[in-house]
Amino acid sequence: MKPDRYDRAILRVLQREGRISNVELAARVNLSESACLRRVRALEQAGLIERYAALLDQHRAGLPGNVFVSITLQREEQSDLDAFEAAVRELPEVMECYLMTGEFDYLLRLVVADMADFERIHRRHLATLPGVARVHSSVALRTVRRTTELPVP
Repeated sequence: MKPDRYDRAILRVLQREGRISNVELAARVNLSESACLRRVRALEQAGLIERYAALLDQHRAGLPGNVFVSITLQREEQSDLDAFEAAVRELPEVMECYLMTGEFDYLLRLVVADMADFERIHRRHLATLPGVARVHSSVALRTVRRTTELPVP
């Protein structure tokens, strides 16, 4: 599906205001309500709109810290990658996990309450993940920019 200008306008609005009513969305993008709803449903069916979610305030949720962890595995065989990835999916503090090229194999972003919380996660979970050879952590001092909104040209 190649989105046209109306679809792109819908996507821009929905990324900022996922709970907007169809009536308000249609008015914002200059479409009739029925045409707007058809387009939203088509974007959902095409998989361009993956899901709707509530974004929580990280600080108010008691998890103000961000720690970036690079992980190097002992081996890069598919079974080792699969075992590591399955274990990481079970850790609720891991917000993002990427298989990387370069100096290390994986990059994780964790949310933590404080450094004692990170120490607990490191000791109980990160250090015991399958196939891990090396763990390197960097603590974010401040978030400069964080968005969930993809650029829609």
